[in-house]
Amino acid sequence: MAQTTTDVVILGGGHNGLVCAFYLARAGLKVTVLERRHVVGGAAVTEEFHPGFRNSTASYTVSLLNPKIIADMELARHGLRVVERKISNFLPLDDGRHFLAGEGRTAEEVAKFSARDAARLPDYERRLERVAAILRDWILKAPPNVVEGGWMAMLPELLKAGGLGRQAAGLDVEGRRDLLDLFAKSAGDWLDGWFESDPIKALFGFDSVVGNYASPYTPGSAYVLLHHVFGEVNGRKGAWGHAIGGMGAITQAMAAACAEQGVEVRLEAPVAEVLTDKGRAVGAVTGAGDVVRARAVVSNLHPRLLFERLVDDAVVPADFRERIGNYQSGSGTFRMNLALSELPGFTALPGPGDHLTAGIIIAPSLAYMDRAHASARLNGWSAEPIVEMLIPSTLDDSLAPPGQHVASLFCQHVSPDLADEHRDTVADLMIETVDRRAPGFRASVLGRLALGPRDLERRFGLVGGDIFHGRLTLDQLFSARPVLGHADHRMPVPGLYLCGSGAHPGGGVTGAPGHNAARAVVKDLKGGLRS
Repeated sequence: MAQTTTDVVILGGGHNGLVCAFYLARAGLKVTVLERRHVVGGAAVTEEFHPGFRNSTASYTVSLLNPKIIADMELARHGLRVVERKISNFLPLDDGRHFLAGEGRTAEEVAKFSARDAARLPDYERRLERVAAILRDWILKAPPNVVEGGWMAMLPELLKAGGLGRQAAGLDVEGRRDLLDLFAKSAGDWLDGWFESDPIKALFGFDSVVGNYASPYTPGSAYVLLHHVFGEVNGRKGAWGHAIGGMGAITQAMAAACAEQGVEVRLEAPVAEVLTDKGRAVGAVTGAGDVVRARAVVSNLHPRLLFERLVDDAVVPADFRERIGNYQSGSGTFRMNLALSELPGFTALPGPGDHLTAGIIIAPSLAYMDRAHASARLNGWSAEPIVEMLIPSTLDDSLAPPGQHVASLFCQHVSPDLADEHRDTVADLMIETVDRRAPGFRASVLGRLALGPRDLERRFGLVGGDIFHGRLTLDQLFSARPVLGHADHRMPVPGLYLCGSGAHPGGGVTGAPGHNAARAVVKDLKGGLRS
């Protein structure tokens, strides 16, 4: 058993942990990262899942990664290259028609189904972007925090709240109403108020159920839609792309940036305990019994894993402990990686083409999505599931042997408690769902890796398979994430901080929680963080 000392020990080498480590080290702190697996990256990794075939095992597409973080870490210099899809989305429809979305063509495609909807599209995009811009501005800021104490303690938080209030006040009445709608309404109600045709509502409504075990008509799902539109690729807002080499290329570039700053990363070093002394976090103990003492402990883990498995109950306030126990997770996600002998051919749009570089959405209407959720709640999984398929090898030929391909299937909905014994049944259903639109697809599958919610939890620490480290509901957002009073990344145990997706602004490969947590740690240890 070894004992070492550092300034900051970070629990978990996922992308947020690496971002946090980079900023801490750049500020002059000595940083040690403890990672349970044999590779850094958390859920943003590239792995071989079938001989000769590599893919992004869990997270699979890029948009939300913050451009400031990309620039500060010089990720391009460290090998990261992101390419845009040639078509944003392709929806094969049940009546044999298809719908394509992409820059310069979405309105024309919408007009095939509704001239009224095509005319309304620019105003929809303008008003959505106006609200997204406010959210985007707060991604790299800790939200106003509820604190105890006198005026001196409360003043910084009041100033933050005032800044947010001024931004909201800068909207006209229409914009303020949109802001309220997008935080409180269902995506279905929001979209039904805008459009009449199913394909455009399905395109936008899909974002509201991504990682969200809910119907698009569940109140609050409009925010999940909004959460997916604040990103950008190569400077183009709202775009989605592929990292060449898979999502692991992002975290490998981050690891290289950390190494340049002197960060120590220990692989195959699972954390068994957060070490405390007189109620303060003072380090971590690994499963092998090694002790890393530190001035600050920063966790990249899901909040429930941190407080239910690693922190002594005796040092955690009872009310906080109870609320973390009730913190809601479970996204109903079923994730598949497929090795393909050939590209699929869709009945709705035969042959190869740019549409195969798109996010291929099998969910032709909001009603289809609503039924999928109801079916999963009743039976454990959807009889007609929602499937988004990407074929990254159409843009990156390093992932598969020549002439062959890999596909990512991101599937909703299954119960977050789906038993392992049903995994193959559900995987077969997902493949059959694609095969009905692309005959011969099932026969082209050479191998597969199917990950249900429990698999995602075991492999990546995603409790209930929740890709966001906790549901994006009003009671778990912004100043209430993960618990009201701790939105500033400081946990109720002095010296303990949260840098993962369970902190503001939530899930997705953004890097923002790691960036923001680093600012809090450096302020406490050194009095400020270089922006």
